[in-house]
Amino acid sequence: MYDCIIIGGGAAGAMAAITAADCGKNVLIIEKNDHIGRKLRITGKGRCNVTNNCDRDTFMANIPVNSRFLFSAYSKFSSEDTMDFFERLGVPLKTERGNRVFPVNDKAEDIVNALKDAIAERSITIKKGKVTDIIIEDSAIRGVVLNGNTICGESVLIATGGKSYPVTGSDGDGYNFAKKAGHRITPIKPSLVPIISEEKYCADMMGLSLKNVTLKLFDTRTNKELYSEMGEMLFTHFGVSGPLVLSASSHIRKMERGRYKLLIDLKPALDEKTLDNRIQRDFSAEKNRDFINSLGKLLPSKLIPVAVKLSGIAPEKKVNQITREERFRLMNIIKNFPVTVKDFRPIDEAIITSGGVDVSEINPKTMESKLVKGLYFAGEVIDVDGYTGGFNLQIAFSTAYSAGLAMGQYDY
Repeated sequence: MYDCIIIGGGAAGAMAAITAADCGKNVLIIEKNDHIGRKLRITGKGRCNVTNNCDRDTFMANIPVNSRFLFSAYSKFSSEDTMDFFERLGVPLKTERGNRVFPVNDKAEDIVNALKDAIAERSITIKKGKVTDIIIEDSAIRGVVLNGNTICGESVLIATGGKSYPVTGSDGDGYNFAKKAGHRITPIKPSLVPIISEEKYCADMMGLSLKNVTLKLFDTRTNKELYSEMGEMLFTHFGVSGPLVLSASSHIRKMERGRYKLLIDLKPALDEKTLDNRIQRDFSAEKNRDFINSLGKLLPSKLIPVAVKLSGIAPEKKVNQITREERFRLMNIIKNFPVTVKDFRPIDEAIITSGGVDVSEINPKTMESKLVKGLYFAGEVIDVDGYTGGFNLQIAFSTAYSAGLAMGQYDY
């Protein structure tokens, strides 16, 4: 018999367990993997972007789905609280571009080890295994079924994550438990995910990484710009990926083939006049060469054949014969290199899952189910998600803290 049973030993599960234990509760974490925090170990390319060092308004502006639901949870446990929490656990942190917060040592392992040590210090029990069912009687949670055995608990937290990165244990179990409890699950889709392109030339440039470019995302149906940011991206065998693309993907709320277009500014530091002057200087130095052989100083080699084709200028045309109109077409390609969105890559390649347990059926102050007494939710399993930059981990920590506090303070 446990006071609190936590299903899932990820960021949310660990935070909730520590919080409930600090309230004097006897806590059990059930984790599928050999160790807790498996997904945490690979976040941020192994560096772990633990949060975003911002105020509440900025945080909320970076939560495109159900941000109002998070007001209470974030007020109880903010980005500043997350940073204080880990620094008290002995992990010094640093703030980088975009207010992204990382361990000073750039090791996600430092975050995971700090959580493991905090759990051990509080004598929190960890059991390895797969929960196959939750036990509900008289509209109240009574426990779980683990490896064929019943474990009784006065409260149960579902912190199983979404469906992204299933190798880490996030295989959608939490949605099934929520459905059994009568909860509605909003449609599940990938977010922060690579994008498949309509154009085959992306595959031709496979492996090409672009730095210091600006990526814009447009909805061609509404003619609205949905996203714009400078950073890094890369071309792949299926389309495009990299930090900018992952961020852009989270702004596509309803995937429809051909509706969305990416435009890449390959020279964002140069306005059109300055870029035209640059092109003219390069052409003057290469005036007797074929057009396709004149762009080596301006563009990466893999990109040149594609840019030439899109410009409509004959590859073998001599540079000194290129007209002003043709030069402007080239400049437009450089400032607005097009990629048409065909689809997302599969959900198991996504960093996070969008969709989940309907927030209207969860108490936003405690994360307790409004349908089943003693049943709680935290983290990615809830229908709340944010953009890249540490916002999704902060959602996990904030919701988990509220759940852990409620589980820890309630007398069942």
